[in-house]
Amino acid sequence: MSVLRVPSWVTMGILTFCGMVVSLQQTLVIPLLPDLPKILDVSADDASWLVTATLLTAAVATPIVSRMADMYGKRRMLLVSLAVMTVGSLIAAIGGTFLFMLVGRAMQGFGASLIPVGMGIMRDQLPREKLAGGIALMSATLGIGGALGLPLSGVLYSAFGWTSLFWTTALVGTFFLVAIPLTLNESTERFPGRFDIVGALLFTVVLVSLLLPLSKGATWGWSSGQVIGLTVLSLVCLAIWIPLQLRVREPMVNLRTAVRRPILFTNVSSYFVGVGMFLNGLVTTQELQVPTTTGYGLGLTVAVAGLAMVPGGLMMLAFSPFSARMLNRWGGRTVLLIGGAVMALTYLWRMLNSTALWEVVLGNMLVSVGSAIAFAAMPALVMASSPRNETASANGINALVRSMGTSSGSAVVALIFASLTVTVNGVVLPSAQAMFTAHLLGAAVCVASVLFALLVPARGRDEEEGIVPEPAPATRATQDQEKMKP
Repeated sequence: MSVLRVPSWVTMGILTFCGMVVSLQQTLVIPLLPDLPKILDVSADDASWLVTATLLTAAVATPIVSRMADMYGKRRMLLVSLAVMTVGSLIAAIGGTFLFMLVGRAMQGFGASLIPVGMGIMRDQLPREKLAGGIALMSATLGIGGALGLPLSGVLYSAFGWTSLFWTTALVGTFFLVAIPLTLNESTERFPGRFDIVGALLFTVVLVSLLLPLSKGATWGWSSGQVIGLTVLSLVCLAIWIPLQLRVREPMVNLRTAVRRPILFTNVSSYFVGVGMFLNGLVTTQELQVPTTTGYGLGLTVAVAGLAMVPGGLMMLAFSPFSARMLNRWGGRTVLLIGGAVMALTYLWRMLNSTALWEVVLGNMLVSVGSAIAFAAMPALVMASSPRNETASANGINALVRSMGTSSGSAVVALIFASLTVTVNGVVLPSAQAMFTAHLLGAAVCVASVLFALLVPARGRDEEEGIVPEPAPATRATQDQEKMKP
């Protein structure tokens, strides 16, 4: 199929809206959770698997699909992921049972790989002066979708029923399946070789056995046999997987690239930023919705609270052009430091200023601004130290690290909310002390992100934009090509 000649802003727009759709469907079923047990005739614990399934699939698919994108073509794997997500939406919409919805939600998790792969396409196709803007905008979709997904899903659910959420995602996915082949060229940057199937399977076991306890630990009990057993399994498989990745010629994850100082400390900083960003949504939701008798809550309805969350998502979108200018002017390391500092200072302010609606909304907006700044810097720093033929894979690992930050942040906050409680009219709710502790935790993890960002080596501006990558390590394919030269 021939590709239309399109300007850079069309490429940026197509990829950005793809990322936004992915982020939206991450929170797609949250407004339905209170009603899903009745709709599907299942328990509340079973219904929660509809969120867990997407989380697990996204965590597994992101690094694997990103690696395959570097090997077999970024546009090709973008379309594969989008097709799986779209088919999953159709299965959930048509099936009408818990099993079909669970399968559909798991397939929707494949969409998470669109964001790192899309960043790789931007690096290959956008002109130098547009790259920072594209990265900033694509990064911002991670927060925009989460903030806008809750009110949008609530409106669709109330007006058209629960199946409308999945029909909408399927319709939008179908549109992009047609638009992408018409507007995006396939990348010429490839990493030839044999896909590491054993490494991918072991990595899948590591991730699933690590993330399941984080997601279900509060339900199962943190000292339960399931949590302990899965954690041990994760550690054992990790101990096998690391030497395997160092020994094979074309590993699933190039650990030698991953432990380079710029990438390593960027990823560690990204983990803490992920915790801080997700914590913001959890805490703000509680502050807006719990009764005023708790001492901190504002007692808003779900719909009004959702609308109060919208400015935070819009701020991430509105601030992405400024993040791009900051990247062009100061480079990724400085921008990452600024983003983490804004988040940390905001959490410190929120510890003493979260009683009025405007204070809660403003605090949510400022944390969102800090997240947008930090998220724009991360892929720029990662791409600056990764070879061009590992762009998607390196960004996929960075996205995975951020996802692990959100998962562990959710588990820690759930533990805080369950430990520090107050009873109002027979209902157990997080106490004011729990909210203070959560804000303190937010400040602490954002300070940690700043400290690790300080360990990222300073580089030239062009390098931090990913324009001057370091040479790729030799592989079997490149070695064979060198031998054939006269």
